[in-house]
Amino acid sequence: MIGYYNYTVILTYASLLSAGLGIVISLSGDGHPYIGTIFLLICGLLDAFDGQVARTKKDRTQAERSFGIQIDSLTDLVAFGVLPACIGMSLINTTPLLKSFFDMRTEKPMYMLLCGLLLAVLVLYILAALIRLAYFNVLEEDRHRAEGGGKNKVYIGLPVTISSLIFPNVMLFRYIFPSASDWISVIYFVVAIIVGFLFLAKVKFPKAGVRGIIIMVTIGCIETALLIVALCLKGVG
Repeated sequence: MIGYYNYTVILTYASLLSAGLGIVISLSGDGHPYIGTIFLLICGLLDAFDGQVARTKKDRTQAERSFGIQIDSLTDLVAFGVLPACIGMSLINTTPLLKSFFDMRTEKPMYMLLCGLLLAVLVLYILAALIRLAYFNVLEEDRHRAEGGGKNKVYIGLPVTISSLIFPNVMLFRYIFPSASDWISVIYFVVAIIVGFLFLAKVKFPKAGVRGIIIMVTIGCIETALLIVALCLKGVG
């Protein structure tokens, strides 16, 4: 079989499988945004360690390194670009306010415009993630040629992986404040616009060190635990 299957890419493959399951479950039936969010968090946790695991193999060939870079970016696009958009789509199907826009879109042009706007936000968010990942790969290739490798200390534009912490926070607020769930669902789309813009902004963000990774992993684990408890207690999809 083509491709590489050693331990350096196992976490990346697992992240893609988690993202795929999250997409399918998010869009199944009437929608399951909370379950999809749990899979998004799992993707974030796996991504936090895949690079460190890959670098433990000292005898990687150049082909293995290049394959790892490509497969990581492709997985990030699915996990942190497509999956959050699918969670947003499932919110439309499970939020009475947003669903009413689609139910009435054939009756009033205004509702058709609102429906188009919601869908445009999701599609443009995916496009922003794609452009950011491709641009990052180009910068990394140029930097490696100019500097001969080494670790980059800053990111240009917000890393797409941060979506695995941002969107779960919105979903937790939606669960904690059910009386405001309709408007918090709307906020999800506003957050998607802001995050998508930051993906492409020429702003430097410091790269997380070991301490930063530990903090983000801890936050992700807490969010995952809270969402799982919420699902178990009230069976929220």
